[in-house]
Amino acid sequence: MRHRHLSTLTLALGVAVLLDVLRIWLPSVITLFGRAAETPAELLGAFALGWFLLALAAPTLVRRIGAAPVGLAAAGVLAVARLALTAQPGGPAQLWLACAGLLAGLVWLAAIAASVPRPVAGLALGLAGNAVGHALLGTEDLVWRGGVLAWSLSALLVLAFLAASVAVRRERATAPARVDAARTAAPATDVADGDAGRRVPAPGRRAWLLCGPALLLAGQVALAPALWSAAAGTGSPDFPGLVRPGNGALPGALAVLLFLAAALFRAPARVARVLWPLALLAGSVLFVTGLLVPAYLLTAAGLGGCLARTDTAADDGRAAATDGRGADDGRAAARRGRAAALGMLVFAVATVAYYAAYDLGYPNGWAPVATAVLVTLVAVTAPIQPGAAPPGPMLPTTVRVAALAGLTALAGLAAALHVPPAPARATAAPAAVRVAAYNIRMGFGLDGRLDLDAVAREVRGADVVLLSEVDRGWWLNGGHDTLALLARRVGMPYVFGPAADPVWGDAVLSRFPMRSGQTRRLTAHGAPTGAQALGVTLDLGGRELAVVATHLQPPPGRDPVEQAGEVAEFAGRYANGRPLVLGGDLNTEPDDPAFAAFTRAGLVDALAAARPLRTSPADDPRTQIDHVFTSPGLTATEVRAPRTEASDHLPVTLTVTLP
Repeated sequence: MRHRHLSTLTLALGVAVLLDVLRIWLPSVITLFGRAAETPAELLGAFALGWFLLALAAPTLVRRIGAAPVGLAAAGVLAVARLALTAQPGGPAQLWLACAGLLAGLVWLAAIAASVPRPVAGLALGLAGNAVGHALLGTEDLVWRGGVLAWSLSALLVLAFLAASVAVRRERATAPARVDAARTAAPATDVADGDAGRRVPAPGRRAWLLCGPALLLAGQVALAPALWSAAAGTGSPDFPGLVRPGNGALPGALAVLLFLAAALFRAPARVARVLWPLALLAGSVLFVTGLLVPAYLLTAAGLGGCLARTDTAADDGRAAATDGRGADDGRAAARRGRAAALGMLVFAVATVAYYAAYDLGYPNGWAPVATAVLVTLVAVTAPIQPGAAPPGPMLPTTVRVAALAGLTALAGLAAALHVPPAPARATAAPAAVRVAAYNIRMGFGLDGRLDLDAVAREVRGADVVLLSEVDRGWWLNGGHDTLALLARRVGMPYVFGPAADPVWGDAVLSRFPMRSGQTRRLTAHGAPTGAQALGVTLDLGGRELAVVATHLQPPPGRDPVEQAGEVAEFAGRYANGRPLVLGGDLNTEPDDPAFAAFTRAGLVDALAAARPLRTSPADDPRTQIDHVFTSPGLTATEVRAPRTEASDHLPVTLTVTLP
């Protein structure tokens, strides 16, 4: 019993450490190796998948050398890489440290799979524990924070993982003698279940196969704190996208509760076989449609329940023949290791397939749904041991109840700790408004580090901020809610407009009260990434100012002239005679047709007096593709594009004087 519980703890800690590394590796591949779409998508995908293909050799390595030495060595490399990343190296060092940590984590997973036949409790606690920790940090990982707190907590996690791994190794080293003694003292019926040679089910392979898909569905939907946060601003039909303090605190904690309850406590077999798969499939479909709260709640319950079914089922109905001495242990261990490696390859393929669509231009909603279908098929077809009750739970009831209650309470505490800024109060009418427009590249600087402090420095002091490439939970970027994190830093309420999918788009932050809003999805016209226009009405002490934030997405090799016309038409209709400020990353230069579409609509180029005002790329600005337009009668002064490498674009700031 002691050995089984120790393995569960080690697995939970290891999964948490591996997820930490994945949250760094994924955006590092995009921002450093891919340089945010400068590298061809095919090459980027091949680089990412290559590490998971390389890990397919891990089960062979484990079989030849042994699970214990390989697992301990891989755990050491994973722990060192995780701790080294806390130094926030940035650049190539960050990329290769994350790659080393990822590969070590995959090898460790295959090694521990060879010796842990029932992993669901450890997987569930690791997934839920990492999600709750991420929520307590406000979705900003320790490695991006630095300082004493980050080093202390990182060292504590890593040391606990290593200590548990060493203890498991010692436990296994003494296990053979205890097992032989037990076999000598016990009747044959206790060892061979009353029938030498009887085929006894051996759970494990199906659960390990679902490890990778579970990591994806948990990180992208079910246990994604950024998604919990983003969903808080989607429940107001009169003003979609406006976040309100207090929204969404309970649903995030409820997701943790549902996931752990379904994973750790067994429902009746007939109910579980139908209920959990249906919940998982429904949740994945709702995520694609943008109904975020029911999406992550249903996915959490369904995912936990499907995992639980595989933990109490025989591998495939063809269990190993045993003679009371575990003759098939080696073959069963090898199958579990291969299943774990294949499951992580599924994770990589599904992740690449979903996000590559924004470069290659195909419908990607099928990726999470297909992953959910795979999980349900594995769970539904899992045969229960015939003629006997399913094996008992790996953890005592008191431990499971304590874990469930503790992690749920911490998830609720996280929501209470990280509340959005309160709505602004009306003030006297200002004579001028300071405006900033900034493509923040999901908060990642040119060095590949998530540095929202640097972004905040560039927009602090502005009264209205128009943001492009705002990420509110993309798993590809580490699962951060960059909008909420930035808003708390500058103390400004915000409105979000989804573009590519429900958690990636544009935003407006304002020091003035926001009275109404509207968003319009733009026609793609062959562009792979979705685009929208977000209109917000600001109350300037009795006067109103209409603001429109957008990010045009040009079709390959073309100017986004059609989208520019759509945005100009939307902005004119939305402003309806009120003063208007329109801005963002328009992906067009002053001499291009798309730029002319705005001036033909009667808008004024607010940056004309400061031209040339090159804004991209940030380290060597050569083009001006970030713009601000105003309605006639507004005057723009103090126009600047300050040099910074907090993003791959430069911000544009100006003062707009009202008539």
